[in-house]
Amino acid sequence: MPSNKASEGLPTRQRPSLDLNKIGFNLALPLAGVLVALLIGGIMLVVLKANPFVAYAEMVSGAVGSLSGVTQSLVKATPLLLVGLGICIAFRANVINIGGEGQIILGAIAATWFPLTFNTWPGWLLIPITLLLGFIAGAAWGFVPGILKARLKVNEILSTIMMNAIALQFMYLLIRGPLMDPAGVASGTYLAQSAALPKQAWLPRLVPQTLLHAGAIIAVLLAVAVYFFLWRTTIGYRIRAVGLNPDASRHSGINVPFYQALSLTLAGGFAGLAGAIEIMGVQHRLLDGITGGYGFTGIVAALLGGLHPLGVIPASILFGGLLVGANEMQRSVQVPSSLINVILGLVVLFVSGSAIWSRRWAARRKSSETQEEQVEP
Repeated sequence: MPSNKASEGLPTRQRPSLDLNKIGFNLALPLAGVLVALLIGGIMLVVLKANPFVAYAEMVSGAVGSLSGVTQSLVKATPLLLVGLGICIAFRANVINIGGEGQIILGAIAATWFPLTFNTWPGWLLIPITLLLGFIAGAAWGFVPGILKARLKVNEILSTIMMNAIALQFMYLLIRGPLMDPAGVASGTYLAQSAALPKQAWLPRLVPQTLLHAGAIIAVLLAVAVYFFLWRTTIGYRIRAVGLNPDASRHSGINVPFYQALSLTLAGGFAGLAGAIEIMGVQHRLLDGITGGYGFTGIVAALLGGLHPLGVIPASILFGGLLVGANEMQRSVQVPSSLINVILGLVVLFVSGSAIWSRRWAARRKSSETQEEQVEP
């Protein structure tokens, strides 16, 4: 039996009491980060002699001002949500997954190869198997840095970033070789892309004449599932325990390296599923730029959502709207595309900074409360 001292810092199995002040603070900080980023972006717009009020009005209109904008925002939010769910699991185990881009690529490769190979299968069988293979491919790509972390203590930030580069070059090899579209080869265009997936492998459309597909529903259902996984299962409890206090977890009999590797593997699986859904729901073929930067933006969406699976849902929708609205702002106000990247980068910077500041504030608050308890007679 573990001692009481060894068990300090471990999460309770019961649902924690609702601290509205803490929840409000954790939500206010990242939102404040977004507002500060937009304010600085507005100053840059003024320098470029563009009206920031008109520019941001066009951004909002582009994101939610029409059915096309709303559905497009939800389409962008879907891979962000899936990547963010994996980030939530990894961060709860105190490991960082920067390999979402590579894991998305591996999931997309699997979701391209399988339907093209078994193109005569019916959709009711082809779609779930393809989604599962996308998850497995991403999980396998996340398992590599996970096992390196567990066995050799290799820093997961470095290994996941390097795995991104390997995955990108592997995709280039395939779309310029074995997976290149035969029609392009026959016509002599030699475009670096695969053939289109058979239509029975396409995800069903939720709204006709739009790109909104069933993957959005899958992502929301998985967010609920991840919440129950982390807070209602033994494995989820151990993952959170490892993240909160690895030393106490080790003394309590929890295999810390195993659960850190498991977390990175699951994070890779969700990113791989994002790649599969992007192929099956939007692109319908493997080509350069398939990740859309979701592997990195999903990290910020997770931070904005407080690293909580349910909080990532609105955070992903917000970032999906920002991506869609930014494109509309660029077209309407005629600002350089680089400025759009700067504004989105500022959002990433300030949201990430707010998350770090929030954790430090919580640590100081906890330390202060502990000292007060020790002073009391």
